[in-house]
Amino acid sequence: MLVKADITSEVSDETIPQHIAIIMDGNGRWAKSRGLPRVAGHRRGVETVKKVVSICGEKKVPYLTLFAFSSENWGRPSVEVNLLIELLQTTLENELQRLHSNNVRLRVIGDLTRFPQKLQRNIIEADRLTGNNDALNLTIAINYGGQWDMTQACQALARRVASGELDPQQITPTLIESELCTHGLPAPDLFIRTGGEQRISNFLLWQLAYTELYFCDTYWPDFDAAAVDKALGYFAGRQRRFGKTGDQVSARSA
Repeated sequence: MLVKADITSEVSDETIPQHIAIIMDGNGRWAKSRGLPRVAGHRRGVETVKKVVSICGEKKVPYLTLFAFSSENWGRPSVEVNLLIELLQTTLENELQRLHSNNVRLRVIGDLTRFPQKLQRNIIEADRLTGNNDALNLTIAINYGGQWDMTQACQALARRVASGELDPQQITPTLIESELCTHGLPAPDLFIRTGGEQRISNFLLWQLAYTELYFCDTYWPDFDAAAVDKALGYFAGRQRRFGKTGDQVSARSA
């Protein structure tokens, strides 16, 4: 059983994760607990995104990936889905220049074909405008699912095999990774899920193979600088062994 972490260690430059991936959960429940419509929680959640992006920039975290809209979210009430899409659109329009001026590289991953053409065009423009920025690599996952990601990667490789370009024996984990939406990004070091749930929920299934998992009860709109520090403190206390023994890792770092 996965358990929530409550042990933290002192954070230093050496223990800052290179890549943080976050499921931003609890917007709707935050709003409901205050007698507000669910969309109020999503709007407040956008403000938290801005803060967390700034915090990661200040702490020199090179990569941040946020799960904004899953492929399963289409099953929610249509009113909420439409409001979420509208919020994605307006946030992108309002924040793109600020991200660019702060040297943030923005990329959006997922199956974008189901979204309005205007949003798709804005995503292409965001990629073009920020493509050379390198202070923080911010990735937003929308209409994304880990199973979909691996399926489309397998389909791409299958087409190459069928055309004779590729022999099945040449397929390696590295080759599979090259066909995933996240190609070019390092695997996440730290996964954070807010809102009290202890699931990965079809997010970055391949990429999270050796990621440290951190779960907290805090709803996403309340996830502030202190909450970020607590998650980083948890990560700082982890010994990442990648299949080796603790003694081997200790000897290597001595």
